[in-house]
Amino acid sequence: MRKTPVLFVSLLIFSLITSTFTQPTALAQLNLNAAQPPVAERAPHKTDIHGETLIDNYFWLRERNSPKVKAYLEAENAYTDAVMQPTKPLQERLYQEMVGHIKETDLSVPYKYGDYFYYSRTEAGKQYQIYCRKRGSLSAPEEITLDLNELAKGHSFLGLGDYAVSDDGNLLAYSLDTTGYRQYTLYIKNLQTGQLMPEHIERVDSVAWANDNKTIFYTTEDAVTKRNDKFYRHTVGSSASDLLYEERDELYDVYAGRSRDRKMIFLESGSKTTTEVRYIPADNPTAQLKVVLPRETDHEYHVDHRNGLFYILTNQSAKNFRLVTAPISNPSKQNWHELIAHNPAVRIDDIELFANHMVVAEREGGLQKLLIMDLRNKKSHRISFDEPVYSANVSTNREYNTNVLRFSYESFVTPNTVYDYNMDSRQRTKLKQQEVPGYDPTRYTSERVYATATDGTQIPISLVYKKGMQRNGQNPFWLYGYGSYGLPRWPGFSSNRLSLLDRGVIYAIAHIRGGGEMGEVWRDLGRMNKKMNTFTDFINSAEYVIKQKYTSPEHLAIQGGSAGGLLMGAVLNMRPDLFKAALVQVPFVDVINTMLDASLPLTTSEYIEWGNPNIKAEYEYIKQYSPYDNVGAKAYPAMLVKVSLNDSQVPYWEGTKFVAKLRAMKTDHNPLLLKVNMGAGHGGASGRYDAFRDVAFDYSFVLTQLGITN
Repeated sequence: MRKTPVLFVSLLIFSLITSTFTQPTALAQLNLNAAQPPVAERAPHKTDIHGETLIDNYFWLRERNSPKVKAYLEAENAYTDAVMQPTKPLQERLYQEMVGHIKETDLSVPYKYGDYFYYSRTEAGKQYQIYCRKRGSLSAPEEITLDLNELAKGHSFLGLGDYAVSDDGNLLAYSLDTTGYRQYTLYIKNLQTGQLMPEHIERVDSVAWANDNKTIFYTTEDAVTKRNDKFYRHTVGSSASDLLYEERDELYDVYAGRSRDRKMIFLESGSKTTTEVRYIPADNPTAQLKVVLPRETDHEYHVDHRNGLFYILTNQSAKNFRLVTAPISNPSKQNWHELIAHNPAVRIDDIELFANHMVVAEREGGLQKLLIMDLRNKKSHRISFDEPVYSANVSTNREYNTNVLRFSYESFVTPNTVYDYNMDSRQRTKLKQQEVPGYDPTRYTSERVYATATDGTQIPISLVYKKGMQRNGQNPFWLYGYGSYGLPRWPGFSSNRLSLLDRGVIYAIAHIRGGGEMGEVWRDLGRMNKKMNTFTDFINSAEYVIKQKYTSPEHLAIQGGSAGGLLMGAVLNMRPDLFKAALVQVPFVDVINTMLDASLPLTTSEYIEWGNPNIKAEYEYIKQYSPYDNVGAKAYPAMLVKVSLNDSQVPYWEGTKFVAKLRAMKTDHNPLLLKVNMGAGHGGASGRYDAFRDVAFDYSFVLTQLGITN
């Protein structure tokens, strides 16, 4: 049968399904310049709050199962496909470049756990990793523990959650998400026979094995709010589980884990600002849960175990955390012994305990640090790193009785590199560096500069570009930002990004307040009633790179996703003149409506990040910046807004409503596209080749707006 051209099909679908909506009289034509976007119907929805009436004309787009909503989303996709049709050659070129920069058949560095060496590998043409192990030595025969490519058959999406092997190596507890909604089902596989055990436990978020190789502890989420609220004990093969704890405070989630020395099972209950930890001896799984320290408002603490002592990382009288030890028999504060004092300039992120050593992950001056302490004599030193901006993280370390730390290092210029570090001799051994075909690191350089914020604060900006760049104000520039939850965004390597750098694009991260690069104060200065700092910091960062002639508004593109999508929406409303184009991914832009709906996933636990609009003062502050509520009749830059139908973190309708309102109000003729992933969640496509296609699509949109078409 003769094939109908794809473009014609897209436009035909568009013309058929948009008949449901209010729309321009002229339908999209084959001439792409005349393509008309779908126009969403206006159906006013009223919300009365604090003496005001809010009108939401696009509230109806929340009706996920409505045929009308589905048709509208498909119409948006058809329109986007039509507009993007001329970029197909560029998309294909970018995709081939990205695939060409990876080693398609590759394997990870094996790590030892018990009698086995574990690793994962990829095969050319296959979307997902294959998890494997070898018994005794790396020359032993390979055993495949999980082939995600096989498990993905019949599904458009596959996400692996937990992967936990029992101490004897016989049983594997793993969890899968097949929709993108981050709703995981727990399975247990007998690695001796390859058969699945009868357990299929729904909504599992964390798993820990007891020492008896037959008891697992796990946490589950609430079916409606997706808050992790229950903690269970389960004997493998049994038909029931014992509920050991239920977290009833709506601000808290629970998470289960086990100490590296295999002595303790920990259950942490945590809100955005307060934690409480319970424990069970791992060799006595039927014991009662005990509390380490009762919760106190704004006291965050985390616990590990070694040699009969609890190691407690606490922010009690220590904004950036300090480390104390306490006996298990009585870990109350009067029995604390300080091991690392508070340093206002250094934020302690985490600790890793070994038989004779401790590794402390720190942040100082907007950079990651790794501190090694010999616990026998309390002497310490840091691992040194040479580049101006980089990322350094503790890698997989399953063995407790070892003096070797495995860590990973990368930068804007250096591909991910895995090292073994002898904590006694201080000798560093490179095990593997990500192989990037066609990449020459000497062609690129990175730097860190500082923008001055409105209040005088210095905002770090990390940049990378191809050598020979001239600061003439004409360079295409890609500025990324996030700035929420105290989560830092460290400069890492991306082989995909080479497609930008090789086309002369300067790539940068603005380390704005609300993130955590500069410690806890940095976080607090960009949340709750200080949230506006996040947006003005980003604007000031953009102004800085323009003033310093790295670029100009006509050449400046911006990107942010999730809470970074909120950032995009806010700055586009505040300073639309400052940017040429924006990539807005799964954006949290409908802040007031979302935070007023306690039935939505994450809402209640977020009250202490954004504020609770049921409280008048907090409502008034949120209303100042909520992107959906501040869309105006003004000219906006070109925008590509991306949402996912199965997104559990930021519902698809937030970005969809944002686009609908922009279409109705904006005064410019710049492209405004909505792309809806109908079969994935918050993180987009799960297969690696599908993900490359997505990135190529995003790049082609932005590059085209910056005048780069090849």
